Amino acid sequence: MTTQPVDFRSDNTASVAPAIMEAIVAANRGTAPSYGNDEMTRSVDRRLSDLFETEVRVFPVATGTAANAIALASMTRPWGGIYCHETAHIQTSECGAFEAQSGGAKLQLLPGAQYRISADRLARAIAEAGVGQPHKPQPAGVSITQATDFGTVYRLEELAAIGEVARANRLKMHMDGARFANALDTLGCTPAEMTWKIGVDVLSFGATKNGCMSCDAIVAFDPAIAHELVFRLRRAGHVWSKMRFASAQLLAYVEGGLYLELAARANGLARRLADGLAALPGVKLHVPVEANEVFVEMPEAAITRLEAERFLFARRGPKLIRLVCRHDGTEAEVDQLVAATRRLLPRAADVAALP
Repeated sequence: MTTQPVDFRSDNTASVAPAIMEAIVAANRGTAPSYGNDEMTRSVDRRLSDLFETEVRVFPVATGTAANAIALASMTRPWGGIYCHETAHIQTSECGAFEAQSGGAKLQLLPGAQYRISADRLARAIAEAGVGQPHKPQPAGVSITQATDFGTVYRLEELAAIGEVARANRLKMHMDGARFANALDTLGCTPAEMTWKIGVDVLSFGATKNGCMSCDAIVAFDPAIAHELVFRLRRAGHVWSKMRFASAQLLAYVEGGLYLELAARANGLARRLADGLAALPGVKLHVPVEANEVFVEMPEAAITRLEAERFLFARRGPKLIRLVCRHDGTEAEVDQLVAATRRLLPRAADVAALP
């Protein structure tokens, strides 16, 4: 039995990566212009333009919810509709933030296998939307979560097909990249290939879940959206007075590919965990493990016993749990959970009798 809690609750519980903390400390010297007029913040645009291989505007924000809600609001008028998967974080976990920031625009929910929408389903929804009818929200954009909230990853061809439908119907395309680096590691592609090259107009660039202290960013590929964001962010109270400390985090995050290194570590632990658990009788992976989240179905008795032994995770159903691997997690923690699950599972005869 464990003596200390073993934490698989979330990547939000992780520590700050040492290089990020060092960058914050280094920025804490002397004075600097406020509200983003410092040289460090100005250099973020240049650095991420290099990273994405095109000119971008970057707006640091404190949270992913702010990034999503304000980015999406910049894509639509109050009577617009934004298409997303029915399980998207903007629908299930952000308390109507988008609707509030947009002045009443509506999320239009779509089903999709493995928690991803398809280009065909999006095209049908737009065709059935009642374009031009004042009784209906007017299609304005689509939001893709990459990686999804269930840890699955859109392939580049899927994203490109969605982007093609969006452009054909004059919709803007947003990517919720709370786990952007984890998806990049899985696909082995470049940031450009997973964003503007397949039609993404604006990105919520996640960093807090992957080593930063309290900083995400909105990356605008479309100049018109960037112009809109200047005012929307100020109005919403998301222009930091001491922005250099946020910018220092973003610069350190991408320096030398640190963001990919951290994500690869978390993804590798998730694959190790998935392989270990999937080999046990009575345990089943809910979806393929493609990033740093592992969704596992197992007998209720085993879940309860793991909780009693101080393994921390999130329940997602009577026999479904979510296990999230962190950039600062260890193989020892993973192996400890697998070993405990093996030991605590009901007897083989009991497992065989389960429905």
